[in-house]
Amino acid sequence: MAFEVRKLNPTFGVEVLGIDLTKEITADILDEVKSLWAEHQLLLFRGQPLEEKDAVAFSGLLGELEIHVRREYLSPENPEILYVSNMKVDGKAIGILSDTEVGWHYDQIYLPRPALGSLLYAVTLPTNGGQTSFADMSAAYESLSDDIKATLKGRKAIQSYEAFNNQYSVPTDSDQKKRTPDIKQPVIRTHPISGRKALYICPGMTTQIVGLPEDESRDLLDYLFDWSVKTEFVYTHNWVHDDAVLWDNAATMHRREPFDGKEERLMKRTTILPPADLAVPV
Repeated sequence: MAFEVRKLNPTFGVEVLGIDLTKEITADILDEVKSLWAEHQLLLFRGQPLEEKDAVAFSGLLGELEIHVRREYLSPENPEILYVSNMKVDGKAIGILSDTEVGWHYDQIYLPRPALGSLLYAVTLPTNGGQTSFADMSAAYESLSDDIKATLKGRKAIQSYEAFNNQYSVPTDSDQKKRTPDIKQPVIRTHPISGRKALYICPGMTTQIVGLPEDESRDLLDYLFDWSVKTEFVYTHNWVHDDAVLWDNAATMHRREPFDGKEERLMKRTTILPPADLAVPV
């Protein structure tokens, strides 16, 4: 192995040392990164003074990059980059999700070709707050009882981007709603690369399990939401300037702590898509 790794959590996540994402990534190193990503689901790279072009180049080695549906928050020079920020220019927000708490969610679970991965890196940080927590949804699934696994097998759930936007008062227009209608996704997602199974639901966007009575669906979802964020399944990251985190968005959901809105925070993110022939998880 060309670099060293340190565990972040007993079930998932490692810090990767000895790699510079601003430099050319050789085929051998890329293979090692892909292998670590598949095995550990979350990779932390510290001390990465990334330019947007670096983030796009590295992410592009891992798969096709998505242009996010919230086009008003994309980088003007590199539309593969989404700004997550409370900063404003000329009174206009440059990024999404401002400074409030953002609850547990999967990125792009509401799309027919949901994201395989995301790379998020820190550009400007507040003094306190803004930590990001990740939940290992593969370990959460594997630890479920056989009875619950049997109940969930083959079922789908409704995912709603509109419900997420309403929770966080994210402004939307009619065009946005037309491009992101509610969608049904499998409750158990089979990873398109590793083949591992994971719970594919989240409090932010999953509104109902199809085929179950509404009250039974609500009770089961609430149980699964609580189960999947047990301490042993969660890693919380305290951001340091020039940190970059690559996570597996097919098996890891995440949330963000609030921070003082008087301070600025700017994070930049790419989104990596699964192979086109595996667009819908099964």
